[in-house]
Amino acid sequence: MTKVILFDLDGTLLPMDTDSFVKNYIKELAPRVAHIIDPNDFVKALWAGTEAMLRNLDHEKTNEKVFEETFLSLVNVKKEDIWPTLDDFYDKVFPTFSYLCEPTPLARQVVEEAVRQGYRIAVATNPVFPKAAIYHRLTWAGIDDLPFEIVTVYEESVFTKPHKQYYQYICDQLQVTPQECVMVGNDKQEDMVAATIGIKTFLVEGCVIDRGEPTYQIDEQGTLEQLVEKIRKKQGIFNQ
Repeated sequence: MTKVILFDLDGTLLPMDTDSFVKNYIKELAPRVAHIIDPNDFVKALWAGTEAMLRNLDHEKTNEKVFEETFLSLVNVKKEDIWPTLDDFYDKVFPTFSYLCEPTPLARQVVEEAVRQGYRIAVATNPVFPKAAIYHRLTWAGIDDLPFEIVTVYEESVFTKPHKQYYQYICDQLQVTPQECVMVGNDKQEDMVAATIGIKTFLVEGCVIDRGEPTYQIDEQGTLEQLVEKIRKKQGIFNQ
């Protein structure tokens, strides 16, 4: 029986071109640390830290810790000398990036309908961003005030997509089995990999990301409009 719906954010509840968004984010961030570190060196260390998070399977280290260790090992800068500038960026500049997204009222309709139907809800967005950046995006999507039990952010999370351990960790935190969950996302690899541990999957059409391989089971797919109706009527995987 389905008890929990896990929602991806970027490209799912918040339609966007993820690659374009990330490119703009890096373009705006790098010059703002130029008084501390060469922007090119910063970008290299930023990507290395991100890659380290994406590879990490040490359950005793948060993604933030993994990023911090890798990033600082590659630059001749102390944390206390650069982190305040990064924090200020996420507080004041990052919120201006909302124009790079295409928010839709359907996002709120989907989540509110899930709550009305008695499902527990969580945001399963890849936790490679700080909490501030992720909560800004929840605000852009118009869902920041909804009762999500978990929002995966890099300060609090271990593991990342597409590791199955990421999804198992969420299930453990919610104290449910994978078979009691549905993963709703737009990425055929990072989101649909949840099927490998028994989570049912729903692929949201519109901003689909597909790298071709590997392929995973997709139980159902459709638009956000169709998703609202399926949840409302408890059809298909929402009726199990």
